[in-house]
Amino acid sequence: MQTDQAQLDLLSEADVAGFVAGTLAEDLGAGGDITSRATIPAGARLSAVIACRDAVTIAGLEIAEAFFRHLDDQVLVERFVEDGAAVAAGTVLLRLTGDAHALLAAERSALNTLQHLSGIATLTRRYVETIAETDCTLLDTRKTLPGLRLLEKYAARMGGACNHRLRLDDGLLIKDNHIAIAGGVTAAVCAAKVAATGLAVQVEVDRLDQIEPALAAGADRLLCDNMTTDTLSAAVALVAGRVPIEASGGVRLDTIRAIAETGVTYVSVGRITQSAPAADIGLDYAPA
Repeated sequence: MQTDQAQLDLLSEADVAGFVAGTLAEDLGAGGDITSRATIPAGARLSAVIACRDAVTIAGLEIAEAFFRHLDDQVLVERFVEDGAAVAAGTVLLRLTGDAHALLAAERSALNTLQHLSGIATLTRRYVETIAETDCTLLDTRKTLPGLRLLEKYAARMGGACNHRLRLDDGLLIKDNHIAIAGGVTAAVCAAKVAATGLAVQVEVDRLDQIEPALAAGADRLLCDNMTTDTLSAAVALVAGRVPIEASGGVRLDTIRAIAETGVTYVSVGRITQSAPAADIGLDYAPA
């Protein structure tokens, strides 16, 4: 479920400065960019553009700029589009003018991040467009690269998805292992209600016969896991609007439309963060 925490500006919550510093340290090592120092005179200036080579949805421009500013606090940056924009192949995203050594040293880290986040936003937009004009909302998941969750969830949002829980502490989701250890759906949901966390209680079900016990115990929301579309339709009919239903598990571009049309409220997709290909974005020398 989209949480209050998820409504915050994820870039403000993320430690972008720390991410930028750590990423540059990884790439520069102790000796820095020895190739640029060996071939380009100190003090040389560089004017360059960052452009996409395919049609993409953009995410991560502010972070890309932060890489360049970290090494050249006087860099001049012109931004021509904003995150969330769907742009055509060949669109210029940024123009940079600054110290050549600094900009070239930051190039790979900035592009890696921009390509990765824009890849997530682009794939997410494809999923969103596939379920257009249904009453279903696309959610992301916690299937993110360690250390990059806030940035990847920001990218998913730029592609049009809504954020599911960001962490284990901002959403109560009872899954199959919780149910097995607790002794069943009823026991797990009842225990969660008694715990009085103040959070809505969502429970994962993978069979229709688990639904009534979950609702009777007080579940506020259901996650129907790896159900066929016929079973999902039956689940929607059984619940009859009493609580929201989320469908999850193995959802793909070629299956999401049929899932959305069963009448579920949400569909969550791990692939948008876990398997998105990088967008083709590059930096090229371009004298003003």
